Amino acid sequence: MGSSVVVVIAERKRLLQLKDQLGELSPAPQRLVAVGKGETPIAEVEELNPALTRKLRQRSMATWLIPFGFFAGLTFTFITDLDTFAFAGELGSHLIGGLLGLGSGWMGSFAAAASVSSEADDRVRALRNRLEEGNWLLLVEMPNGFEMPWTRLQEAKPKAVVRLNDN
Repeated sequence: MGSSVVVVIAERKRLLQLKDQLGELSPAPQRLVAVGKGETPIAEVEELNPALTRKLRQRSMATWLIPFGFFAGLTFTFITDLDTFAFAGELGSHLIGGLLGLGSGWMGSFAAAASVSSEADDRVRALRNRLEEGNWLLLVEMPNGFEMPWTRLQEAKPKAVVRLNDN
C-alpha cells in the first residue's frame, strides 16, 4: 500500500472533477474512492471505518492467540497436576485445559483488538464529522514510490487534506 490522503471537498461537482483529473494522471492513483451522498458509503471504505479495522485486527490477533492459549492451557494442566477435571480422565483433563486456554485466547483477541487505538482514529473521526456536515471525501492512494499530486489536489480548493499514511 502506498501513501494515502483524504481530500475534503464542499461541492460534489468539484469532487467528481478532481476524481476524473486524478484518474487521468500518469501514473494514476492506485485507488480513488469518492465518499458521501450519492457516492460510496463510508462504512464500505476500510480506512475510514474503525469497526471494520478493529474486526480485521481481531482476526489477525486470533490467529496466534488461539493456538497459544490452547498450548498454554495444556501446559498449565501438566505443570499443576490439578484434578479439576478428574471425571474426564488424565488425557481428557489435559484436553479440557487446552480447550479452556483456546477459549481464553479467542476472548483475548477481542479484548486486545478493542484496546488498541491508532493515531488514525482521531483523524477518521474528524473526517466522519466533515462528512456529516454535508461535505464529500475523496480517498487518494498512490502506488509505492510515487509522489502524491499535491498541486492538483490544492487546485481543487479542498476544505482539508488529511494524511492517512505515508509508506
